[in-house]
Amino acid sequence: MTTFFTIFFILVLVNAALLSFSIVSSGRKQNDFSKDKSQDSKDKVFPLDLSSSEYRKAI
Repeated sequence: MTTFFTIFFILVLVNAALLSFSIVSSGRKQNDFSKDKSQDSKDKVFPLDLSSSEYRKAI
């Protein structure tokens, strides 16, 4: 029984460590992404030209 609890608590600690590392690293990536996005120029949006498109009638 003590072996089970020992292994269980070790796995819980490893899981908590990995979770905290993941949260910290995702926060860094998100900050880097927001800095890059603010420095980029605005995206160009092109309108759809539906009037010149040709559609075939489905049979």
